[in-house]
Amino acid sequence: MTDINYTDDMVKAMTDTYNENPTLDTARTIADDLGKSTKSVVAKLVSLGIYKKAERVTKTGAKPVQKAELVKLIEAHYGFSMSSLVKAKKLDLQNLVDNLS
Repeated sequence: MTDINYTDDMVKAMTDTYNENPTLDTARTIADDLGKSTKSVVAKLVSLGIYKKAERVTKTGAKPVQKAELVKLIEAHYGFSMSSLVKAKKLDLQNLVDNLS
């Protein structure tokens, strides 16, 4: 017979606590309380379908924009393809998009 990593009571407590504040810090706290690793708790929450991955943001708090998206905006503005523009620096592309008139 195999050992059970998480009892039903542990799972209920884990899901209740995590659903109140779904962050990685909460998962860390749960891991400490249960004597498990954070990876183990996160894996269990994922398997239960309730783990919410943190949304990526830039240092300024904005959602990251890929260079390809910026190039599409520039191409749409000018009406023709500029495939090599993807090789430009992201800051230059962003400045170009910001100054499209």
